[in-house]
Amino acid sequence: MDASSPLTYAVIGFIVGLIVGVVAFRLFSKSQREAASMHQKLLEREHQIAEMKSSVGSHLTAIYRRLSNIRDEANQLELQLKEDAEEWNIRDAAIQTSLDLSGIDSTQEQQITADATPPATPRDYADGKGGTLSEDFGLKGNEAATPQPPRY
Repeated sequence: MDASSPLTYAVIGFIVGLIVGVVAFRLFSKSQREAASMHQKLLEREHQIAEMKSSVGSHLTAIYRRLSNIRDEANQLELQLKEDAEEWNIRDAAIQTSLDLSGIDSTQEQQITADATPPATPRDYADGKGGTLSEDFGLKGNEAATPQPPRY
């Protein structure tokens, strides 16, 4: 087979055309661009999520430190209260029962407030029982006193 034969040129042209077609498809294909942009967005979102996780972690650590400080301060205040009670010869049991807030539960507080009876309606409120703001205040007495005009 001769190197300059038309069949050799055809095979080489076919291979070059195939390579150029694949490269053009990759570069100019809309779906490839969309896939690349979606992949880029995915990487950006993953980076944002990682940043948010680290910031939430640091935020939770700061809250934990603050709670620890509050507990330490509460313990110091309780110790100081006991020392002051001893100094003034006040029974420690009386102080503990009056200031013990750990036994109070939020559900108990809600039940106590829910069990309370509602306050009575003020007399001036429009409760329909003749208060000064009721809709028929002052009208009942006048209706009975005024006679109806005669009908013809």
